[in-house]
Amino acid sequence: LRLCRCPARALLSRFAGAPRARRGLAARPEMHFGFQTVTEEERREKIYQVFETVAKKYDVMNDSMTLGIHRVWKDILVHKMNPCPGTLLLDVAGGTGDIAFRFINYVRSVRQRQLQRKLKHHQNLSWQEIFESYQKDKFNSLGDSQVVVCDINREMLKVGKQKAQYLGYSEGLSWVLGNAEELPFDDDKFDVYTIAFGIRNVTRIDLALQEAYRVLKPGGRFLCLEFSHVSNPLLSRLYDLYSFQVIPVLGEVIAGDWKSYQYLVESIRQFPPQEELKVMIEDAGFFKVDYENLNFGIVAIHSGFKL
Repeated sequence: LRLCRCPARALLSRFAGAPRARRGLAARPEMHFGFQTVTEEERREKIYQVFETVAKKYDVMNDSMTLGIHRVWKDILVHKMNPCPGTLLLDVAGGTGDIAFRFINYVRSVRQRQLQRKLKHHQNLSWQEIFESYQKDKFNSLGDSQVVVCDINREMLKVGKQKAQYLGYSEGLSWVLGNAEELPFDDDKFDVYTIAFGIRNVTRIDLALQEAYRVLKPGGRFLCLEFSHVSNPLLSRLYDLYSFQVIPVLGEVIAGDWKSYQYLVESIRQFPPQEELKVMIEDAGFFKVDYENLNFGIVAIHSGFKL
């Protein structure tokens, strides 16, 4: 009997196992790591290793690679956000804190202008009352605004926390270790979601966009700043020359790491162009999706709303 049952089980397992095998293959598609073809698991691990390696030199390399222009791009992103006091921001893949610190500065500036306007409307206030108003505002300079920095890489978060301590940022700022594809937050929690120069390093962009939609409140805004595709043919050729011939050399000289920066250059070329990313954001459920090219499309800011 045992001999009779075994072939039957084998036959059944062949048919029953076939769909599972297909599902397994579908769950582990081949993907790009720069110009290499790898599995999903390999890509995730390799990207983690890249940012673990470059974390301590990340800011210096950003300045070197972009000649400091990345600072302007990030300023534009925060001005486009135009946060008001009380805004709850989630900044994903923001380990070194660049967007978070800008957000805090922007909200503080708005609060300061609000206080000045309020005091101007009360010309009969005494010096003591004016002083007390400023003192009170100093202890609530963000007007209940908060920014949560979420990053999958411990080393990047460590660098960001060190920067925050050195620069004096503590109020309204928290740090969370988490994966963009499976965020550790409740539904409908945040007013704004930002991801700056991070989404091209997410293994499953579609899952990350779905998670962005999930954690945003109705009416919340999605903002993505990312390297994109240059529209001008001449500039595109010059940009390629600079990217492939100069950036890896800078990586070797400054960070002692040619391979990581070679990957970062290649990852930009593999990233979906502006219109394709726009469609992906719409597919995740966002409305009023558009994008703005900066520097002829070297980078682009994509925006969408959860309605």
